[in-house]
Amino acid sequence: MSESLAVGRAAARPAAARPAARPAAARAAALDPRRKLQLALGVIWVLDGILQYQPSMFTKSFPDMLAQSARGNPAAIAGPITWSASLIGHHVVVLNALFATIQLALGLGIAWRPAVRLALAASIAWSLAVWWLGEGFGGILAGTASPVSGAPGPVVLYAILAVLLWPADRDPGAPSVAGRAIGRRPARAVWLVLWGSLAAFALLPASRAPGAISVALSDGADGAPAWLAWIDARAASALSYHGLPASIALAVLLALVAAAVCLPPPAVRAAVVLAMVLAAALCLAQGMGELFTGMATDPGSGPLLALLALSFWPAAPTAAPTAAPMKEA
Repeated sequence: MSESLAVGRAAARPAAARPAARPAAARAAALDPRRKLQLALGVIWVLDGILQYQPSMFTKSFPDMLAQSARGNPAAIAGPITWSASLIGHHVVVLNALFATIQLALGLGIAWRPAVRLALAASIAWSLAVWWLGEGFGGILAGTASPVSGAPGPVVLYAILAVLLWPADRDPGAPSVAGRAIGRRPARAVWLVLWGSLAAFALLPASRAPGAISVALSDGADGAPAWLAWIDARAASALSYHGLPASIALAVLLALVAAAVCLPPPAVRAAVVLAMVLAAALCLAQGMGELFTGMATDPGSGPLLALLALSFWPAAPTAAPTAAPMKEA
């Protein structure tokens, strides 16, 4: 009888250990790099929703701001923007409350694991609609796109991030989160197109004009706290007569970031670090998305570019756990 009790206790020990192991595994899965980036994206969506609830957004200032994005765009693009802004202007309280709630729901949906796929899919559709009707495609078709002022439009970066952070493993052996989600080659193509287009935008007349970057920095200082206004004002003053060299230098750095994705992992890591430094600089240049003016709808392109860069950080694939060899009886 003592032998049977001993065997029972020995057999019970692994079973008793299993419940403690499962929560640990679940916590590890919840904190993997992709999930961390998803949660960061969810936080930014929640911030957008909160910003949309600002009192100024319930006034005519909000639709008037949207209508400005129609300027310089082709008629086929500008017409729907003007119509949408007019519609919002007639029902600004109801529609703005709806917009704010949608953005808040997207952030909370991404944070809630059972709804993450639905929320990411909805965020893609919402982002593309706002990119057109709210940002006029970031001024790309109007010829006013500049990375210093937020081109290609912060909201389209939400859609790109939703794709790169999609909870799927199409290429499990890829070294980055973005590569595992959509495959190494498609991920590299996204990186090249995005950062390469930013380099091209930096050379457009809207960026390379003598005072273009200086004016953009001065605009970023409006309504900013004293420390941020001081940084932007000093930078604007320093670049007031050096717009062309500054735009060329920015274009070269952005082009280096774009090209490095095809190089070995050490170069990719360096490119990701450089991309994050540039994202921080753009965030400051944009007055942190004008968060302190009461009219901000997002934190600007800087935080989103930094988050996107982190999704390409090359890491060694996680080795699958091996079972311990069983001892013979």
